[in-house]
Amino acid sequence: MAILQDFRNNVKPNWCPGCGDYAVQGALQKAAVELGLEPNELAIVCGIGCSGRFSGYIYAYGMHTTHGRALPFAQGLKLANPKLNVIACGGDGDGMAIGLGHTFHAIRRNVNITYVLMDNHVYGLTKGQTSPRSDLGFKTKTTPRGNIETPVDTLEMAMAAGATFVAQGFSLQMQELTDLIVAAVKHPGFSLVNVFSPCVTFNKVNTYDWFKEKLVDISNMKEYDNRDKDAVLKCMREHEGLLTGLLYEDVQKPSYEKISGLEENNQMQSVKKLAPDVFEKLVQDFY
Repeated sequence: MAILQDFRNNVKPNWCPGCGDYAVQGALQKAAVELGLEPNELAIVCGIGCSGRFSGYIYAYGMHTTHGRALPFAQGLKLANPKLNVIACGGDGDGMAIGLGHTFHAIRRNVNITYVLMDNHVYGLTKGQTSPRSDLGFKTKTTPRGNIETPVDTLEMAMAAGATFVAQGFSLQMQELTDLIVAAVKHPGFSLVNVFSPCVTFNKVNTYDWFKEKLVDISNMKEYDNRDKDAVLKCMREHEGLLTGLLYEDVQKPSYEKISGLEENNQMQSVKKLAPDVFEKLVQDFY
């Protein structure tokens, strides 16, 4: 059985000291151990940005894809090899801007993968520009007079897309984040884990202390029911999305694989290798 060290390689992360992504990486590795996975049973698929480095820092199968396109790659990988546990990683710039269309449709499609979205309310790798998640009035190089665009509401967007698993964590709460990732991977369908992962270099507003003061853990709410969609949406709005925990789960909606029949009969996995002469003929016909 794999241990934590088995998911570590010799590549040293080069995020800024204090970056929330260090904790997310640690939570991912801990989750893999708690799930009883071996490195060859896990695939990490990333887009572009600070979060795009995850696939190189974790010892498992890794894909570093194009900006905003981690989810198409991840879905294709899962459908081609359903035995793999596929986790896509991205930031709010990657998943809520250029990749928003892919995020929305991946959620509604409900392929059995997990998406860990690191939300720091700013573009970090490109040195501090306003992102789709930046608060109104947020000042950066691209919005020197303050952001005037309404921030994308990640949680409500996911719910509108028909999400079957929506969770939210915080980098400082590593054990809870680990537990959420474990639950997400076990969920039979698309699972979204949004993580508040502060950027200590380019966001001096949404800091660790800011989140500590604002965030509310749903485990402290006696009447919270994460199966009641209407009640969950109401709570999200009342708290402006500043909640942590497993916010919503629908265990009734079947996954894409189950509905399509791929769960029992994966056609891509069953494709026979072409004989060399047949392959050559196809190439010749193509040209």
